[in-house]
Amino acid sequence: MKVSEIMTTNVECVAPDTGVRELADKMKTLDVGFLAVCENERIAGTITDRDLVIRGVAGGRDIASVKASDVMTKHVHWCSESDDTKDVAKKMRDKEVRRMLILDEHKHLVGVVSIGDISKVEESESGKTLKDIAEAA
Repeated sequence: MKVSEIMTTNVECVAPDTGVRELADKMKTLDVGFLAVCENERIAGTITDRDLVIRGVAGGRDIASVKASDVMTKHVHWCSESDDTKDVAKKMRDKEVRRMLILDEHKHLVGVVSIGDISKVEESESGKTLKDIAEAA
């Protein structure tokens, strides 16, 4: 099965200069814990709710001045929308990530896949993936 068949396609992208309060509000409104950071239609990083807390709030910074670029994870892992779900699960396991950005052939963001998405179609792969990620944490 291709990952394009199971990915979430309504992925929100925020600019690197988006303030932390706005990021938190967007996550609350969308009921998500993950946002992509894009600049000039390209992926610049990702931000999780955990990033906001650990790198922003707990870091003792002035929240009013902290931007997405200050707290985002810059090293982004991604797969192609034409990749097989087994391959995506393996890459998630190898990279120890819970979500994988999905890009089209022009390297534009078209979706995201979570461990939960993988678990619905690749039962044996999701178990291995979750186990390896949990052990690494």
